[in-house]
Amino acid sequence: MKPCSNKVPRHLGIILDGNRRFAKRLMLKPWMGHEWGAKKVEELFNWCLEYDVKELTLFCFSLENFNRPKEEFDYLMNIFKKEFAKLLTDERIYKNKIKVNFIGRLWMLPEDLQKTLNEVMEKTKDHKKYQVNFAISYGGKQEIIDAVKKIKENKNIKEINEEIFKENLNLNSDIDLIIRTGGEKRISNFLIWQGSYAELIFVDKFWPEFSKEDFVECLNEYERRERRLGK
Repeated sequence: MKPCSNKVPRHLGIILDGNRRFAKRLMLKPWMGHEWGAKKVEELFNWCLEYDVKELTLFCFSLENFNRPKEEFDYLMNIFKKEFAKLLTDERIYKNKIKVNFIGRLWMLPEDLQKTLNEVMEKTKDHKKYQVNFAISYGGKQEIIDAVKKIKENKNIKEINEEIFKENLNLNSDIDLIIRTGGEKRISNFLIWQGSYAELIFVDKFWPEFSKEDFVECLNEYERRERRLGK
């Protein structure tokens, strides 16, 4: 099962939508769907390695998600802590030299979770072959506002241009393809700057249902598109 050609996105972004609706369909508490979603991310890592996707960014938790009920918020934070701690000993991370990065307003997260995120980033900071970015406590508009504040505070910057601006974002890497599961057809404040010329694919399946066949079909669809990048 291979894509149509060797043309795969160098940088892939996925909006992991539909976990709660998946759980509701199973007559479970909505937030329990995040457990299935986390297991699917583990499978996704293998697919991206197999098809040599160099960079992957996953939209895991938005700034708007802080408004969710406390029971769900605490449940989700515990899942994050458990799953991200696994990356400290995941053989795939070290065998394949995967750099793990977390982007967003991380200071808003619980302190014990922040500690885990910082440990993972420190341990993988010298890896160069692949990169995985988890957008957590993240919003695209807010990222741009934060970049403007950083530039304003830097007295050494005399002139603002596109390169200077990109260097002050959470993520200085243009994205080629954004996939959103769950049936919604919008990007919901995800990678607004980096995804300005990204191809968009919307999948009706909920994230826990997303299969390797669906992943490959998205790669095939990307290959079929002509990317002119405004030219």
